[in-house]
Amino acid sequence: MSKPTPAAEIPRAPTPVLSVSPVVLPAPGRAVDLQVRVSAPVTGSELPILLLSHGHGPSNHLSSLNGYAPLANYFAAHGFVVIQPTHLDSKTLPFRDSDHPEAPLYWRSRAEDMKRILDQLDAIEGAVAVLAGRLDRSKVAVVGHSMGGHTASVLLGARLRDPHDGTEVNLAEPRIKAGVLLAAPGRGGDALSELAAKKYPIFSTIDFSTMTAPALVIAGDKDASPHLTVAGADWHADPYFLSPGPKSLVTLFDAGHGLGGVSGYDVAETTDENPERVAAVQRLTWAYLRAELYPGDPAWQEAQNALTGAASPLGRVESKKFWARLPTVL
Repeated sequence: MSKPTPAAEIPRAPTPVLSVSPVVLPAPGRAVDLQVRVSAPVTGSELPILLLSHGHGPSNHLSSLNGYAPLANYFAAHGFVVIQPTHLDSKTLPFRDSDHPEAPLYWRSRAEDMKRILDQLDAIEGAVAVLAGRLDRSKVAVVGHSMGGHTASVLLGARLRDPHDGTEVNLAEPRIKAGVLLAAPGRGGDALSELAAKKYPIFSTIDFSTMTAPALVIAGDKDASPHLTVAGADWHADPYFLSPGPKSLVTLFDAGHGLGGVSGYDVAETTDENPERVAAVQRLTWAYLRAELYPGDPAWQEAQNALTGAASPLGRVESKKFWARLPTVL
């Protein structure tokens, strides 16, 4: 058995987690009511809130409130209340192949799901009685993987144009203070594959220059995603390079789109399964958000220091306060 790397020693000890699903939120005008999973530590008060957006993957259940257990469980065990919606593009719902103008990605509905959750926190507390009075509504973050990363980017301020009428769409949510984009889509234009430009025109007009909220972008250097882009793995780093600071970028060595397996435990669609890499993603995302939501918290610096001490570096990190690029090798 290999010796644990410093990445495994970054966070505090976990606490027991309570998970409740489905919690059903009324959603007038939506095809169906919004179902969410709520996971929270059994102890603690003034708990920060994490909105976790699933991807648009091929599995029947990972892209729903039932997926992303490695992230949801970790964040809840380390002090966050994690809320996971089932977006309308989930294969657990019958809408992916419908003739709805937003199908198959439901890009606008996804962001609206997150806003609806924040609008109905009272209802969530009522449905999960052990949460009553324990939420800190001033500390809200978003994490999204793949298409969920796109959802996170627009909630953090990135803008785009409606492919049907060309109007600019601003879905920024000021209640969200920081976010993490995991293997998120990059720029449009000539970076898109022919398939993506035709099937997912919403990617064509994304503008990261308006994404001003603090964010951590995590990308794998083997995540070429040829079905989406001709720009190679660097495409997933675009949300960092094309947005203003404060931002940080972690590039994971030898990581594919699954970043080691963040969408679920032992899932077949993870082409780069690596528990050590998942552990690094868990700890880096947690540490980054702790530091952003609680200024002065040393977690993010501690996480970087711990990874720097690894015998075999897992990746590299760079940060910028404005547009400047300040690289540091892990």
